Amino acid sequence: MTKASKDISSKTIEAQKLLESGQFQATDTICMTELEIDPKNGEFLYIFSVSNRLQGKHKQSLDTLEMLVKVRPGYGRAYQEKGINYQAISNLPKAGVAFEKAVSLDPSLISSWKNLAKLYKMAGNEPQSVIAQNQSEFLSTLPNELLNVMSYMSEGRLEDAERLCRFFLKRNKTHVEAMRLLAELATLNKVFEDAEFLLESCLEFEPDHTNAKIQYVNLLLRSQKFNKAATIAKQLNEDHPEDTDNILGLYAAASSGIGDNSEAIRAYLTLIQSHPENHFYLTSLAHVYKAEGQFDEAVNYYQKAYTIKPEYGDAYWSLANTKRYQFSENEIEQMLIQVSKENTEALDSAQISFALGKAYEDAEKFEDSFKYYEKGNALKNSSAHHNAKQLQQRINSQINVCTPKLFESKKGLGLDDPAPIFIVGLPRSGSTLIEQILSSHSQVDGTMELHNILNLAKRLRGKGDSLDSNPRYPAILAEIDESFLSQFGEQFIADTQTYRQDAPYFIDKMPNNFFHIGLIKLILPNAKVIDARRHPMSCCFSGYKQLFGEGQEFSYGLTEIGNYYQQYLKLMDHWDVVLPDFVHLVQHEDVVEDLEKEVRKLLAFCGLPFEQSCIDYHKTERNVRTPSSEQVRQPIFTTSLDLWRNYEGNLGELKSALGPEVFARYPIE
Repeated sequence: MTKASKDISSKTIEAQKLLESGQFQATDTICMTELEIDPKNGEFLYIFSVSNRLQGKHKQSLDTLEMLVKVRPGYGRAYQEKGINYQAISNLPKAGVAFEKAVSLDPSLISSWKNLAKLYKMAGNEPQSVIAQNQSEFLSTLPNELLNVMSYMSEGRLEDAERLCRFFLKRNKTHVEAMRLLAELATLNKVFEDAEFLLESCLEFEPDHTNAKIQYVNLLLRSQKFNKAATIAKQLNEDHPEDTDNILGLYAAASSGIGDNSEAIRAYLTLIQSHPENHFYLTSLAHVYKAEGQFDEAVNYYQKAYTIKPEYGDAYWSLANTKRYQFSENEIEQMLIQVSKENTEALDSAQISFALGKAYEDAEKFEDSFKYYEKGNALKNSSAHHNAKQLQQRINSQINVCTPKLFESKKGLGLDDPAPIFIVGLPRSGSTLIEQILSSHSQVDGTMELHNILNLAKRLRGKGDSLDSNPRYPAILAEIDESFLSQFGEQFIADTQTYRQDAPYFIDKMPNNFFHIGLIKLILPNAKVIDARRHPMSCCFSGYKQLFGEGQEFSYGLTEIGNYYQQYLKLMDHWDVVLPDFVHLVQHEDVVEDLEKEVRKLLAFCGLPFEQSCIDYHKTERNVRTPSSEQVRQPIFTTSLDLWRNYEGNLGELKSALGPEVFARYPIE
């Protein structure tokens, strides 16, 4: 800590002590002096506003708070102070809005909950009053340490929150609320295995803890463990049929996750009836209709969502992501207004930018289109965690460990089950088309992008394993007890059963499984693996202009995505050498050129007899949850093969990243 920061810290403590002792003039003197040095010092702005309020200077206090929320827009206590000031001058509507904002930012603020309970009661809103009162009473039972943990979390001070929470748990090992908070921190840090363990422990200690169950379902949904999530959500919904604010929404999402779309639609319609202004429920319902192939219904609800909240980026991007929707001039104008506003959230701005890129692409205004694709990618790339060096280390570790010697030594040890068909590759490579073709066969069930292999790889990697030159996984594959290989195969088949119907074969379309083809061979030696491949310029640019829901963070930069394609080819070449005939390459351009020829080759590789339905794949009715959902409901088309050429002048960075070796294999004609 520098001398200056020590001085500021000591001044802050001095000002707080003076405030607590009622020496307001001395408090104000310190605050004003420090704010002359740094007008954006949040600590002194807060103390100064409280001092003014306690002196009855409510206008001055509110003016100071306006400056504070500009400096620290996520600071819940600032809004709590605004609420107290508005209450003091009898502006109850503004007080209520301020207190609601306060608890949305920092749910640990007991005073705000208490005041909300009173205000709701005065307004005749008894249900909301009861909820606020119950929350204030619950928070009053928590130790101060845990309230501080919640405050730290609300301010984004996750390391401080975790440190304090772990310290508390050392002395209170079975405190359920502390475990729940630590699980929430683990989720925020994307350590999902730890979060799951903590929440399971919570429910062992208190099986009927509703909030722990709600948190657990949310985590399971995020981890795409839909079957387990749906079981718990269904029970919660049966136990709490009146809770349409929390539980019914979870139940709807879980129902959608397991493909029970009729139940998801019913639940979302119920939610929309009781919450007609909730834009999130409208888009969620639209997503289900889109997966069902009900295009017009999906569009209707996406439009309703942006009508309610004009800056809601997900509604615009979801419309663009149907690939069929054409934006009107009025919609384009509205998007331009929203994306230019300073207060539009970064994610909304990114989503709207990608939507504008698609709108201008459809209008054949390619320079404008690229401008907004570039803006959307820049916004996403600023918070992405892709690391090219780690990618290369991951690829090299697979190549170094997964040798012919390894596979020979483990031969015949996995589960002898030919049911799984894995489709791997890069996103936007034609994998959804291949899935639609195969799932149109009477002996094949289509499922979704399953996370089971990725989760197994994470388990084998272990906690805290770094991606150095010798990571624990895949090295552990050479050392693991041989009996585990068949057990892992059995677990995969058991865990994926919920996504299947009664066909003898099923598809796992997780593209990132190309990293783990060695693992797949060891645990499921009779599985089929299909490499969906597309010309590098087409594939990479298509990925660049696609805003993915989660993951695929390499796609938000032209250099990054070009390098990723290069590394992918390197690993796929390795699998072809060490596992000959285990992977079948499907080149997208070949499918477009001669559909029947490629379908016959694909079916032969999978050991399936030819069926005309695979040629007529676009007539097959099934859930499709990828960005290509509308495209694969159409006959084969060629329009997108060379779409990147409209942007060729902007793609020099991509060409450089791909390099001459890639273009030697995939020349540009």
